[in-house]
Amino acid sequence: MPMAMEPPTNEAGDELESYSSLGLTVPHSQKGDAEFPKVLLLLSVYLDKIVQQNEELLDSSKVKESTTIFHGQRVPELSIKLYAERIFKYAQCSPSCFVLGLIYMERYLQQPNIYVTSFSVHRLLITSVVVAAKFIDDSFFNNAYYGRVGGISTREMNTLELDLLFSLDFRLKVNLETFRNYCMQLEKEALSLVLERPIQVQATNGSRPLICNGSADEICKHELVRERYSSQALQGCSW
Repeated sequence: MPMAMEPPTNEAGDELESYSSLGLTVPHSQKGDAEFPKVLLLLSVYLDKIVQQNEELLDSSKVKESTTIFHGQRVPELSIKLYAERIFKYAQCSPSCFVLGLIYMERYLQQPNIYVTSFSVHRLLITSVVVAAKFIDDSFFNNAYYGRVGGISTREMNTLELDLLFSLDFRLKVNLETFRNYCMQLEKEALSLVLERPIQVQATNGSRPLICNGSADEICKHELVRERYSSQALQGCSW
C-alpha cells in the first residue's frame, strides 16, 4: 500500500534542514567540488563507538560471538572514517546510501550472537553501501570496481553481497519514517560533535525497524544475478 503523504508541517521543515545538514541534498554535479558530507563523519563516529562497546563486551567473555563471512583475518589499517570517505569518493554513490547502509547493517546485526568489530566493520560497511547504491541510485558500478574501492577481491565482494541480501531476506525497501528517524538521530549528534575529540553518540537502535511485507521471490533473485535491483528493477517483487 502506498504511503500516505503528510501535509506540510514544521516537522517537515526540520526534516529538510536535517537532510541538508547531513549533506544528503548536495546535487550530483557539485559532489566533486564539495567537502565530504557530514553524514560520513557522524556514521563513522557511531560505528567506532559500537565497535568499541562490542569488543569490550567480548573481551569480558560475557557473550559468545559467532564468526561471520564479514570477519577478516586482520584489522584494516584505514580508519572507519577514512574508509567511508574512500567509498564516497570513488564509488560516487549518493550520501543517502550511507544512511540506508546503516539501516541494513543494524538489521543484519539483529541476528543472534552477531557483533560488529574491528575485524568486520569495514567489509560490512562497503557491502551495505554497495547494496544501497544498487537499490536507490540511478547508476552504479560493477562488483569488480567496488571490490577495488573496498580493498577486496571481486569474488569476495560477490560473496559478501549475497550473504547480506539473503540475511535481509532481500527486503531492501525502507519506509520514509524509518529513514527520517535515522537522519534526525544522526543530526542530533552533530550538536555535540567536536572534531578530533571523543564523541558521545546515542545508538539508533531505538528507531523503528524496517516495515516490509513478503519475502524474496524469483524475480528479485534473477535481477540480483544481473547485478541490478533498483526500485525500477524490483517493481514486480513481493515486498
